[in-house]
Order: sequence, then C-alpha cells, then structure tokens
Amino acid sequence: MSSVFVSRPLPAPGTAPLVAAGIEVEQHHHDRPPTRDELIAGLRGKQALLCLLTERIDADVLDAAPELRVVANLAVGYDNVDVAAATARGVVVTNTPDVLTDATAELTWALILSAARRVIEGDALVRAGRWTGWSPTQLLGTSLTGKTLGIFGMGKIGAAVARRARAFSMSVVYTNRSRNEAVEAELGARPASFDELLDVSDVLTLHAPSTPQTHHVIDEAALARLRPGAILVNTARGLLVDEAALVRALRARRLAAAGLDVYEREPALEAGLTELDNVVLLPHLGSATAEARAAMVELCCRNIVAVLAGEPPLTPVGPVAPKP
Repeated sequence: MSSVFVSRPLPAPGTAPLVAAGIEVEQHHHDRPPTRDELIAGLRGKQALLCLLTERIDADVLDAAPELRVVANLAVGYDNVDVAAATARGVVVTNTPDVLTDATAELTWALILSAARRVIEGDALVRAGRWTGWSPTQLLGTSLTGKTLGIFGMGKIGAAVARRARAFSMSVVYTNRSRNEAVEAELGARPASFDELLDVSDVLTLHAPSTPQTHHVIDEAALARLRPGAILVNTARGLLVDEAALVRALRARRLAAAGLDVYEREPALEAGLTELDNVVLLPHLGSATAEARAAMVELCCRNIVAVLAGEPPLTPVGPVAPKP
C-alpha cells in the first residue's frame, strides 16, 4: 500500500480523498510546522508528501526519503521546494494554481481599501472608546476612484485584481515578464517598464513569485521613486519587499500607507512595523476562505492519487522525470 505524510492538519475535505483512494496516511497533528527531524521521520518509507510553504524540501530531505515519488505543495508558490533536486531524483512536484485566484484577489482589495480609507485605525479608535463623534478632519484617507493601479506581476491573480479595479474606475498599468495581451484587450491595462510603474502608480500591488530576480525588488530606491502618498500592497511573497526600507518610508510618511499579508521572515516581523499606524498587517490570509482552502486540499490529494497510480499529475511544477 502506498503511503503519504501530511505535514499539518488540513481543512475539509482533509485526507479523506487519500484514504478513499486506498492510500495510507500519516499526519503531523500539531498546528505548527514540523521540525526538520519530524519532517524527515515522517517521510521515512513514504511515497508522497503533502506539505505547506513552511516546510523546506531540499536535497537533504529528499535524500532521506528515497521512496518518495511526489511532493504536493499546498500553495501556488513553491519556492520552499528545490524543484531541480526533486526532478533529478524523479520526484514530481505539484502546486495549487487557479483555485485560490479569486480569494487572493479579494484579500488584495481588502488591504487596498483598508489602507486607503484607514479602516484599521478607525476600528481601533472606536474599540478604545476614544471616538468623540464625527469630525470633518478625522482620519482622512485617499480616494481610489479615477486613480492608477499598478500591478507588478500580471498573472492570473494580478489579472483578477485588475478586473476588480473597474469598480473604482481606476486605470491599470502593469509590469510582467511578458506582455499579457488578453488583459490589455479586456481591461485596457497598459504595459510599462518597472520605473514607469513606480512613477505612475497611486496604488502598487505585488503579484510576482519569489525568485532571485524579484528579491527586494521593492527596495529603498523603488520606495523613493513611488509618488508621495502612494499605497503599497503585498499579497505575493514577503521577500519581494525590503521591509527595513519600507518601515523607514512609512515612518517618514513618504508613502501614505501599506498593506501586508506576507513577510520576509514569517511569522517574524521587521522591527518597527507594529508600531506604525499607516500599515495594515494580516497573518498570511490570501487563500483563507473555506472554499479556496477546500479546493487546494482537493487538488493536492488528486495530484498525489494520480502520481501514485502512475498517471500524469494535474498541476506539475517543472519537468516530470521518471523515478530512477
């Protein structure tokens, strides 16, 4: 019988699809990432791994699991997995694209609106009993209507965010590795260089993967180039932003505000972030809807079942090499 190690408790449907397929399941039952030793011990004798972004699957882990055939990553991103090392060992890597697109786009807009209209500050004021009544100068925010939305990374999530900008009559500019002509035709989005994107964006939102090329793409120089009063939102990967530089820019009020759902060293935060009143901080909730998480779990399970049955995976990452 094939067996799988599941690195964390899962929302519904949980491991039921694996059990229904006759796969033996061993699960890490603590709602925290397994330690490296726990991960390696759990993988012993297993043919499959269902893991999260919090688990680093590198060559050493793969070498400790010679029977492993598939790593199903419960995320769109897969920078936690050494795909080249897995492929060299004949291990298939899969992810969960598409099924969390709308959830992440919706959360992006929740951050944009919260940052622009100072929602968190207003909530804190009322809860603390410090609200003394309506005032014409109280917590003045920024209107979005007619402004420019800049999108760094016009993939499926970026396009879903752009689509929702129509409700605010915003113009959309974007930077991507290649032109997205379908989005240009549908939404009138305009491609731009990275420098121009920084120059014209009233709201800049990040939707690119974490790669060596995107590491700290939003650094001191990029933040300085953003127009005064701009808003930065990141629901992609924390490593895209130099958080120390962001703290300085927010503290100096060069930016109006920021909204973050991801961080450089999750769950640790850059010193000073929590002291700022012009940043909205969320605990990596991008795909946190019951519907999206259920679809992600289901897709991971289907990938595992397919690979262990000798069939092609549904959503492979990188080339699929046979097990040597």
